[in-house]
Amino acid sequence: MQVPLYQAKAEFFRMLGHPVRIRVLELLQDGPMPVRDLLAEIDIEPSNLSQQLAVLRRSGIVVSTRDGATVTYALAGGDVAELLRAARRILTELLAGQSELLAELRQVDPRRQAGAAVGGGEGLGGGGGGAPGEPGARTGHEAGIPGRRAVGG
Repeated sequence: MQVPLYQAKAEFFRMLGHPVRIRVLELLQDGPMPVRDLLAEIDIEPSNLSQQLAVLRRSGIVVSTRDGATVTYALAGGDVAELLRAARRILTELLAGQSELLAELRQVDPRRQAGAAVGGGEGLGGGGGGAPGEPGARTGHEAGIPGRRAVGG
């Protein structure tokens, strides 16, 4: 029985779903690298890197060559590099949208601002300044003094 395409794609993305594997693929975009260089760049235990490289090798995404004691890994094809570039573009768009939403959220709500002017910061102890809501009265926090009021502008 053949696996449906959507299931094969899900398994492919699950295989990619590890930070070390993604980092290895990013590094290999620049060309083949010996394991010692991958270890220096990723800074993990050699056994952990070996496990992650084995997953990538079994999936056919990377290939390895041995020259004496040196094992070098390379991307099996250029499509993986294109997939990583596409992921970068998608993440850039998503994060740009989130930063726009964050900027909107940080804008002062005019209704809250009007309510704060009426209440003027009641409940912040200390005394020694204008009454709550009085023009020119600032909370101690605004004046840089926690728990106190400061008078003046």
